[in-house]
Amino acid sequence: MSKTRDMLVDVARQLFAREGVENTTMNDIAKASKKGRRTLYTYFKSKNEIYDAVVESELAHLVVGLHTVVPQNIAADEKLVKYVFRRMDAIKDVVFRNGTLRAEFFRDIWRVEQVRKQFDAQEIEILKKILTQGVNEGIFNVPNVEVGALVIHYSLRGLDVPYIRGVFSELGITRLTLRDYILSIVFNGIKK
Repeated sequence: MSKTRDMLVDVARQLFAREGVENTTMNDIAKASKKGRRTLYTYFKSKNEIYDAVVESELAHLVVGLHTVVPQNIAADEKLVKYVFRRMDAIKDVVFRNGTLRAEFFRDIWRVEQVRKQFDAQEIEILKKILTQGVNEGIFNVPNVEVGALVIHYSLRGLDVPYIRGVFSELGITRLTLRDYILSIVFNGIKK
């Protein structure tokens, strides 16, 4: 059953990316998947539900890639930097890979936010591991790892849309310059 559901989600993702969510019907998904409408409705009550499943699937794929940073045998400060940029690039790649879903992402950001709650919880756990490592190594001074992870998580979320839209590039801010600013603010703060 899970394989069929996963296949339906992938077919829907491809159709949404190519045709747009608004222009894709449940019939289109059933036809493209070579499954009947009855099978499709066994797994999903509506197009909105299958759209949510597509977003969940993309975020789950994203988390798998981000988990590869934690076990690396590098210092916590390097790990955090690597994590931040892998995360930003991965989110941008997911949005761009899905073509017209990108427009849907920006048009209905609150709906995406509801689906991404599980991703947020997983990301906070990853950040807690990195911060704990840094505290144990004596690299980070983080009095409360839980709060530190939340602050970093929500700060990164605030960069998602401008990074995806290319705002930094349009302003002439190179990736290296952006990296330096993020490092400076995260590791040194802004106070003299």
